[in-house]
Amino acid sequence: MTTIPTRTLGRHDGGLDVSALGLGCMGMSDFYGDRDDARSIATIHRALDLGVFFLDTSDMYGPHKNEILVGEAIADRRDEIVLATKFGVSRDPSDPTKRSVNGRPEYVHAACEASLKRLGVDYIDLYYQHRVDPNVPIEETVGAMAELVSAGKVRHLGLSEAAPDTIRRAHATHPITALQTEYSLWSRDVEDEILPTLRELGIGLVPYSPLGRGFLSGAIRSIEDLDPGDYRRVNPRFAGENFAKNLAVVDVIREIAEEKGATPSQLALAWVLGQGDDVVPIPGTTRAERVEENAAAVELTLDASDLERIAAAMPTVAGDRYDAGGMAGVNL
Repeated sequence: MTTIPTRTLGRHDGGLDVSALGLGCMGMSDFYGDRDDARSIATIHRALDLGVFFLDTSDMYGPHKNEILVGEAIADRRDEIVLATKFGVSRDPSDPTKRSVNGRPEYVHAACEASLKRLGVDYIDLYYQHRVDPNVPIEETVGAMAELVSAGKVRHLGLSEAAPDTIRRAHATHPITALQTEYSLWSRDVEDEILPTLRELGIGLVPYSPLGRGFLSGAIRSIEDLDPGDYRRVNPRFAGENFAKNLAVVDVIREIAEEKGATPSQLALAWVLGQGDDVVPIPGTTRAERVEENAAAVELTLDASDLERIAAAMPTVAGDRYDAGGMAGVNL
């Protein structure tokens, strides 16, 4: 049976010990089409049974539905998990495609109270600002987040998709435990400035979409493999000619994975895990069998030459990771 090791996010106040692999819960309620709450809850329970106890959600997933789902799943298992959620992206319930970013201190407090209620918990282990509000100084937002720590409602603070200068200013206001951003074999821009900044400051990295929104698993060979309501149908890397070009990335991963006796997903996750003990990827899935497959990636050993070969073999990825609107909200 797979044994999931632990890793520590952050070097301040003892850090936060989490399972080396987490579970992203977003797709259980939003963005990827097919939704089955009973299956998703069973998937969360299977993850916990395997030792994957770092769960990630956000108040904007659904909106709100995902926190309610996760709360139901962990109702009698709170002491087994490290729970992360996020605030800062508001969606219009009547039209969830309309979004705004809010980092005002009063909103921070209100959002936390609402998340605690939906999750059915007394505290949040890791509370992220989901997107940086360009209209509110980061010191004000993180200052309000620090008040939540003082009140015992939050234990550790995180940021998501923040730029190096923002990370430094936030960390000077209150220690930041983790930064969440996209990082995988087809999204490596974090290596240029963000990851060195995190390591200088002692902040952990939590990569979301470590499987390229499922593309790197090799299971998606045509746009028709996606549900009609799946948002990936309009993601630049899945669109038009980019889709066909990016299949070359998957083909390389599959070839090397076969040499290692692994699946493409396992190889892609093992590569991310191999980037350092301060890196904790959170692949998302709605199915227990995928959790089992992903968990086995911790047992796939890749040495330095393997990591270099895999990275060097990757073709150039076609397309941005978000559309123009989405890209405007990252690295702020």
